[in-house]
Amino acid sequence: MPESKPTPSRLAVGQLAAIDMGSNSFRLEIAQLEQGRYRRIAYLKETVRLGAGLDANKMLTEAAAQRGLDCLQRFAQRLDGFAPQQVRAVATQTLREARNRDAFLQRARTVLGHPVEVISGREEARLIYAGVARLQPSEQARLVIDIGGRSTEMILGRGRRPITAESFQVGSVSLSMRFFPDGKFSAEAFRAAQVACGAELEEALQPFASSLWREALGSSGTVGAVSQLLAASGITDGRITPAALRWCIEQCLAAGHVDRIKLPGLKEDRRAVVAGGLCILYTLVMQFGIDELLPAKGALRQGVIFDLAERLETAESGRKVRVGDIREPSVKGLQQRFAVDPAQARRVQQQALALYRQLVPEAEPESRRELGWAAALHEIGMMVSHHDHHRHSAYLLAHVDAPGFSQSQLRLISDLVLGQRGGLKKLDTRLADSGFIWQLLSLRLAVIKAHARDRLDKAAMRLQRRDQAVELQMAPGWAARHPRTVYLLQEELQAWARSGLLELSLRA
Repeated sequence: MPESKPTPSRLAVGQLAAIDMGSNSFRLEIAQLEQGRYRRIAYLKETVRLGAGLDANKMLTEAAAQRGLDCLQRFAQRLDGFAPQQVRAVATQTLREARNRDAFLQRARTVLGHPVEVISGREEARLIYAGVARLQPSEQARLVIDIGGRSTEMILGRGRRPITAESFQVGSVSLSMRFFPDGKFSAEAFRAAQVACGAELEEALQPFASSLWREALGSSGTVGAVSQLLAASGITDGRITPAALRWCIEQCLAAGHVDRIKLPGLKEDRRAVVAGGLCILYTLVMQFGIDELLPAKGALRQGVIFDLAERLETAESGRKVRVGDIREPSVKGLQQRFAVDPAQARRVQQQALALYRQLVPEAEPESRRELGWAAALHEIGMMVSHHDHHRHSAYLLAHVDAPGFSQSQLRLISDLVLGQRGGLKKLDTRLADSGFIWQLLSLRLAVIKAHARDRLDKAAMRLQRRDQAVELQMAPGWAARHPRTVYLLQEELQAWARSGLLELSLRA
């Protein structure tokens, strides 16, 4: 009798999954953390070349989009049985650039069954370092480099702490397409590519100077591919040196064309982008005085898993325990940076979360955290101007780099902050999401109640929800003592009535 197959849900117990949607390859990593030790369960990689699908207008072509969606559909089959909180999918430079990314992200979520977060370059760099630092620990000052399809990340760090992290818009796919579009190799093309790469990386010379680190590590695809071909060719033991890179470039020039390269250890999926990758590597080692670059054990996908584990630990332990989620100190840092009134932010945050619990008692922890962060940061625009500060706040949140946050999540928080006051029409697209509506209503009512910037009576206002009808109940005598707040609440009723999204009523 054949052995019975375990159910998907049992297979996923205790496991975490990360999807790295890079410009050249998509990767799925499934792992389990056991007493702090990392154990890989599964690893899938597909060459998608999403970055090659950006046209001159920064629009993702349908052919490239479909390649990505087909890959995600296969990943989804492997993720059957995983709960939402066990999976995190992140996208990098190509979708940072793509003007039609929102349409692709919506299709990707449908196919994958999980949302896809577009992360900033600095956040990508932070996560790369997290993967390397945990899987290859060291207390030495180190330089970590990750060459992707359309961007290159550089991180200076010590131990688990990244000190400086930056992302530069040059990658193996984009450089190969620009300087070797027909697959032909020439000394002039290699020189031109290196000059262009050097110009992009020139501003990194001081913050990543060789005097600041003791060892250099290279993460992920390009470095791994070059390290393998050097070892297979007997040139080095896998270490990447200036002399070894010159040998690789000479082999390309001798071949004359990408189709004629015959290098042991060079995988077929790397052939088309090897020239661009070599140019970036050679520019890096020469410009930053790197005598040898060693391949690192960790990468972005492992960093995502460690970060996801810390978020879950924080959610389960509560905020009083000093664990994990880096987004909490990020929010506090933004409050300090933009001189937010902490007492007012706390009043609005506590009130908004209390109202949200009444509207959506079973809300996901992440939705509650997003609302709490929006309340904590709703006045950062005051630093720019008091007039229309909600618009300034929203702009800052949509464009700021905040460790731990994806661009997608910052845009959601930005939209909540934009909607804290005024008409609702500016949020038409977001308001198609019913979950966003309840977050927004909670924030708007909290801002109104805290308008006087004074101590709040927590029992003065309660919400009773039935489907799309919400009754705001006020404690006896409270309305008479707060006529100005009641006036603002009446205006709020009219705003929601005009939207047609819900029926809001008052009962004193």
